[in-house]
Amino acid sequence: MYSVPTSVTVAEAVHVMNQHHVGCVVVMDAGRMTGIFTERDVMSRVVSCGRTPSMTSISDAMTRNPVTVGPRASVEEVLVLFSLHHCRHIPVLDEETDPPGVLGIITVGDVNRWMLGEYGSATAPRRTSIGAG
Repeated sequence: MYSVPTSVTVAEAVHVMNQHHVGCVVVMDAGRMTGIFTERDVMSRVVSCGRTPSMTSISDAMTRNPVTVGPRASVEEVLVLFSLHHCRHIPVLDEETDPPGVLGIITVGDVNRWMLGEYGSATAPRRTSIGAG
């Protein structure tokens, strides 16, 4: 998981994403997650609006209040959230800290790789927590 401060531009955030080959960064302010910024945000909130990435603040383009889960969320719960909220990235928060710490990001790709690696077929997975090893 990679993060950027609220002070960066979209161009700077995209550079971080490209450098680390990720589709999402967490946007942080004073140790608190203020949002996430995804490839989809680049398209829908910057490019399609005619904004200039180097002149657009990440705060103006990020997804505020993203859907989140705790580390004990099941794979099934995460899949339902992906479908209901039409998202591909969900931050995993440690809600026992104040402010809640970001433990990581679960992605559609992560779940797909887990399912293929664990089962290698279309067999339905057993109930498993995101934080399970």
